[in-house]
Amino acid sequence: MASFSSTNSISLTILSLCTLVQLIVSSSVITLPPNIRVPAILVFGDSIVDPGNNNNMVTLAKSNFLPYGKDFMGGIPTGRFSNGRIPTDLIVQALGIKDLLPAYNDPSLGPADLLTGVSFASGAAGYDPLTAKLASAISLEQQMDMFKEYMGKVTAIGGEDKAKSILSESVYLVVAGSDDLANTYYGSRLRSNYDIPAYTDLMVEGASSFVQGLYDMGARRIGVLGTPPIGCLPSQRTLAGGKARKCVKSYNQAHWRSQVSKLRGAK
Repeated sequence: MASFSSTNSISLTILSLCTLVQLIVSSSVITLPPNIRVPAILVFGDSIVDPGNNNNMVTLAKSNFLPYGKDFMGGIPTGRFSNGRIPTDLIVQALGIKDLLPAYNDPSLGPADLLTGVSFASGAAGYDPLTAKLASAISLEQQMDMFKEYMGKVTAIGGEDKAKSILSESVYLVVAGSDDLANTYYGSRLRSNYDIPAYTDLMVEGASSFVQGLYDMGARRIGVLGTPPIGCLPSQRTLAGGKARKCVKSYNQAHWRSQVSKLRGAK
């Protein structure tokens, strides 16, 4: 995960979501150095880390119905795009912050929930502004606005010093890109004027701009999660994998291209 450095400098990490989850599951508890504290986890992105922000929206991307959540606490669908918990739930639990990371749009949020972190992520969002528009999801730009609103609430609850501490010492995770490739580039073909190198560069520009926005706000511990190989997703195997529903090699190559582009953009 991120190398938790001094809050006076930025700690930016690009890593694989699968690798991160494997590390968390294998260790179960993350022990931080004595002089390091993480008061909150703040998350932005797409369905991989959306715990229910889309629930009360008119959007194509919703999961607050069965079979989603069938293995969650009480078998209740919460809006998580999963049968159970999602990666950010595992992260906050491993850090000993709380058991679950809630959605910022959850109407039942209390002060304690806000002070220990929330997710602003929205299923079907992406680095490409067109991606969220296609599904009427919450764009990254809108998620940034929600974050600014959140910081105002934190200041009102805990005061300016508390807000500054949360702003600089929290861990920020950005998880997006899958919907850009699966829905916008390959699905809608509305970016057919781009080849894959050009489109993944567009994604990197969006990611870089968003991370810069977080930094300008005061964030210093930022993790950008890599795009998974979407060609092996069930939906993409069904849509483009033929009768045998094989992994779509060209889609997976786009995944690797996006990782290279992100690494170049991070230099």
